[in-house]
Amino acid sequence: MAAAHPASSTSDDRLSRENLLVISVLLIASFVVILNETVMSIAIPVLQEDLDVPPSVGQWLTTAFMLTMAVVIPLTGFLIQRAGTRVLFVVAMSAFTVGTVIAFAAPGFEVLLVARVIQAVGTAIMLPLLMTTVMTIVPEHRRGVMMGNISVVIAVAPALGPTVSGFILDHFGWRWVFGFVGPIAAVALVIGAVLVRPVGQTISTPIDYLSVPLTVLGFGGLVYGLAGIGEAAEGDAPVPLWIPFTVGGLGLVAFVVRQIMLQRDDRALLDLRVFRSRVFSVSIVAMIVGMAVMLGTFIVVPYFGQTVLGLTPFTTGLLTLPGGLLMGLAGPIVGRIYDLRGPRVLVIPGALLASAGVWMLSTIDPSTTVWWLLSANALLCVGLAALFTPLMTLALGSVEPKLYSHGSAVLGTLQQVAGAIGTALFITIMTVVSTNQMDAGVEAAEAVSNGVARVFVVAGVLSLVLLALVIFIRRPAAVGDETVDLEPAPEDVTAAP
Repeated sequence: MAAAHPASSTSDDRLSRENLLVISVLLIASFVVILNETVMSIAIPVLQEDLDVPPSVGQWLTTAFMLTMAVVIPLTGFLIQRAGTRVLFVVAMSAFTVGTVIAFAAPGFEVLLVARVIQAVGTAIMLPLLMTTVMTIVPEHRRGVMMGNISVVIAVAPALGPTVSGFILDHFGWRWVFGFVGPIAAVALVIGAVLVRPVGQTISTPIDYLSVPLTVLGFGGLVYGLAGIGEAAEGDAPVPLWIPFTVGGLGLVAFVVRQIMLQRDDRALLDLRVFRSRVFSVSIVAMIVGMAVMLGTFIVVPYFGQTVLGLTPFTTGLLTLPGGLLMGLAGPIVGRIYDLRGPRVLVIPGALLASAGVWMLSTIDPSTTVWWLLSANALLCVGLAALFTPLMTLALGSVEPKLYSHGSAVLGTLQQVAGAIGTALFITIMTVVSTNQMDAGVEAAEAVSNGVARVFVVAGVLSLVLLALVIFIRRPAAVGDETVDLEPAPEDVTAAP
């Protein structure tokens, strides 16, 4: 095992200037690539018309992106340990930048689809790389603040995406959705290539080639099936849903069995020993529920705005912006509170606020005002801000340091699956309810409104599940290489940041 650049800090546990630069560059790069994920949500209808492709084909710009993410993210735990921080950063941002340039110049749909896949490869690597780096070089009592900064990236970038996309579409055309992102990505690549240095340890273990196709079949099949549920509800599914779900289920079972065998010798592509920590497991499940609700809401609320309220793409994009900005502003504050007081003062009020926002959305109808949508979405986002930072910090802080990269990969993978689950569930409920009501003679706007309201009743139930989960959250106390579940002692919760 070769040692890379040491995770140095000053004698009083403050981060060195070099490590702060590394984290800053990774934060900026992660913001850019995650922003790119949601700019397409409003651009796809415009692309379909301009490129003359039907909706069932145009949706592949999102589906292929999600599939690639689902396949690549499980590999990142191994890749981070094998290649190191700097090499993997350059590879990830190079792939993202090249994909963005190709997308900008794409002469047709096929080339654009390939470009989206290349972009997704870079996107899949960045967030696990950022979280692993933070866990490696940041002292434990300052991780809350740093994870708060990561929650800014996770929250603000998806919320800002539709707004940026709507503005660009209204004024410049779809190509400039990529033209706007490309130069920023290129600058981040150049700066990162100079400033980012290796942190932690690298390994020389060879990759297990059997695990790679199992990853493709397992996670790819599952996400493909989830992405196709909405199309199936409309009768447009290209293949019967049982096929991808069967392939995905069998692939996942085989993948898990293979990893359990390999991790005995520390050769797993995705080490599942992270789930031995109860704190990690409970926090991850809570994150899945929260992410599903958030990303499903970010899809359904703009759809309601355009379809029922008749808003323009730009105005529709603004619906999720205030909530996302509030979420981002709250992230560092939540991180400081976590470092000082522990998780419970945050996660329970956060779950209550998120639940209140979702139940507000369950009352919408064709007469609902934009202000009601903004207020409910803002309440939901503030609540999730109080949840995500503690949950991410708790989850990764509860595993052994040598498993940080695998914990980050598990978190990133399941966040992607959660997004697919939330989007598929919400779109399917909305489609089935609105279609049945229109068949019964209800006007289109009212039928869609009723479908969206039903979506948020289901989301409200999920928010109650989330509340039940966070009641069991405790901060783990490290004991050697093991962790135990403990309520923070008075001296722990008053540690200086």
